[in-house]
Amino acid sequence: MSSDFKDVKLYFYDLNAKANFAINDKNKIFFSGYLGKDVLAASGMFGSDWGNSTETLRWNSVLNSKLFSNTSFIYSNYDFNIGFQGEGNTVSFNSNIKDLNLKQDFSFYLNSENTMRFGFNAIHHTITPTRAESSNIVDDKNSRKGLENAVYVNNSFKASSKINLDYGLRFSFYNVLGGDIYNVYQNNELVESIELEDGKVGKTYYNLEPRISMNYRLNNSTSLKIGYARNTQNLHLMSNSTGGSPTDQWIGNSYNIKPEIADQISLGFSKNFNDNMFELNAETYYKSMQNQIDYRDGANINTAPDVEMELLFGQGRAYGLEILLKKNRGKLTGWIGYTLSKTERKINGINNGDWYNAKNDRTHDLSVVGIYNFTPQWTLSGTFIYATGNAVTFPTGKYVLNDMVIYQYDRRNADRMPATHRLDLSATYEVPSKGRYQSSWSFGLYNVYGRQNPYSIDFRVNKDNPQKIDAVQTSLFQWMPSITYNFKF
Repeated sequence: MSSDFKDVKLYFYDLNAKANFAINDKNKIFFSGYLGKDVLAASGMFGSDWGNSTETLRWNSVLNSKLFSNTSFIYSNYDFNIGFQGEGNTVSFNSNIKDLNLKQDFSFYLNSENTMRFGFNAIHHTITPTRAESSNIVDDKNSRKGLENAVYVNNSFKASSKINLDYGLRFSFYNVLGGDIYNVYQNNELVESIELEDGKVGKTYYNLEPRISMNYRLNNSTSLKIGYARNTQNLHLMSNSTGGSPTDQWIGNSYNIKPEIADQISLGFSKNFNDNMFELNAETYYKSMQNQIDYRDGANINTAPDVEMELLFGQGRAYGLEILLKKNRGKLTGWIGYTLSKTERKINGINNGDWYNAKNDRTHDLSVVGIYNFTPQWTLSGTFIYATGNAVTFPTGKYVLNDMVIYQYDRRNADRMPATHRLDLSATYEVPSKGRYQSSWSFGLYNVYGRQNPYSIDFRVNKDNPQKIDAVQTSLFQWMPSITYNFKF
């Protein structure tokens, strides 16, 4: 594998702000804001930036001794931009998604055996699909809008000294809103174009999402858990899986795209040791998925006039085992978490209709965290992570057409990016508090042993041997020191 791109630069920033205001003993206002941005550039080749901003205003109210309310107003704005430098031409892709969210949650303590939670949620989505722009291309794709709504009720029931039940129902519905032209396809053929006026509802999807779980306590230190839940997803992430620079984009439900539905069953085991100093949790699960989305072979989801023409639909499944071992007390605390899993798709038109790896299929995922309280003021911590690389599709051959090199691909997601692993270390000093004012300094080193984890892998014809293809890996950075100052008052 060839060396990294030259002159790769990366910088990022994250800003957080929080404020609380007590109106009286029964009403409090909470405000939080976040602004983050990441910028990546390879000199003379490509540049990209992506970021997110969120603002949340929450009103917490005690209505009476049994009924509590949380009302939240949330705004979020995510944008992604990437540009490629060519000979005499620069091509850029950009996308954006804005959400306005109203969330109302109630907690009702009915009696010592029953605690009910109920409420509703309404989210207005404005999704700008990926637009391609260059010196001779201007993409005029319109933003698409949708309204995602849900009402829910859930009850936690203490059936006996050994059995706890959680059960509930969520009713969700998604409105496809106007302001754009929606094409309807069948077998890759356009059969109808529907122009919706701004504010009009074109199509509505309804879904019931039941869930139930039971926790059975075998004794004071051991319990078993079994559960079932159905979830729906109305926004869908489309990703390229050829290993090149990521150009993911979000799309919403439409006349062609239905909500993704997942039914999951799980069985878990929990055990405490040595008077709760150690805790072991293990859970196995199986998930069946409907209306899964992928793109057809040879599709370009960023430059297609209508990305929905490039999509195929089918089913999916995921199953695995999750294990978590925690140490809760003592000078040294921490945990070890491990997941063994498999995630697959089955879609007609891809891999001859056989099951194949989903892009997010990750066989092994390991995390080890240690926190050592060296003194009352000094805390040392370390984190090690290991994860199997994402499933990708690498070229198996090439040919030349009109003086352009065209790569050939075989089975979808049959290859793997290299595994990701790194060690992070940090030390935190708690400054002696002065009244209400508290502060701390943290000193950290990201990726201690300098592992060059892959960000992307691109393929190029070897300059010295045109019959050979070079795989070029891009890694963002090897080490990153940090200093953080935290304060609250």
